[in-house]
Amino acid sequence: MLIIPAIDLKDGQCVRLRQGEMGESTVYGNDPVEMAERWVSAGGRRLHLVDLNGAFEGKPVNGEAVTAIAKAYPDLPIQIGGGIRSLDTIEQYLDAGVNYVIIGTKAVKEPKFVAEACKAFPGSVIVGLDAKDGLVATDGWAEVSTLLATELAKRFEQDGVSSIVYTDISRDGMMQGVNVDATVAMAKASGLPVIASGGVTNMDDIRALQAVAEAGILGAITGRAIYEGELDLAEAQRYCDQQK
Repeated sequence: MLIIPAIDLKDGQCVRLRQGEMGESTVYGNDPVEMAERWVSAGGRRLHLVDLNGAFEGKPVNGEAVTAIAKAYPDLPIQIGGGIRSLDTIEQYLDAGVNYVIIGTKAVKEPKFVAEACKAFPGSVIVGLDAKDGLVATDGWAEVSTLLATELAKRFEQDGVSSIVYTDISRDGMMQGVNVDATVAMAKASGLPVIASGGVTNMDDIRALQAVAEAGILGAITGRAIYEGELDLAEAQRYCDQQK
């Protein structure tokens, strides 16, 4: 299981939000490439980038920072989410050196777009499903639908999606622990590898996820916990490697 550091980009800075609220952001650094270096040095083998401005505006805003990180680490798998609503945007990111694009809001509102993207860019598409009480949330979590996340996930297996990033938004940035049961349910329902996100706080969460990794848990994204020292990235990755 991979421990995947999150670098959330807002106005060119590295921040973390609480439950997706743009006004509730903590700035952790002004240099995204330097932040990437910090996590790669600590043993990160994949990076999770989010264009927060892009998520709200529906188009890339922090593309420069994303490109700079991809150029600095050409051999490191990088996934990017936030504002990816067109095939052109996907192409731009892949051309810039990003390995995976995460389609979130558009996947919920226009599931056919996911199939198109997978066909055009096989192996490069991840679907990001954000849920509150099991129901899908969209538009930077501003809207909560009546659709069950597990039901929606089933649609994407045939499309050729490489994995799902599943976020329990009631826990994101709150340091309350990861929702292991919901993550496992998502892996079983979708038949796809799932990357857990939201609430990954300490080694207890890593141990709990690693214990069910065989159900299809590919990795765990962590943000605030590693920035604030509650979780040691190197220790967490080492632990997962030893469980093989």
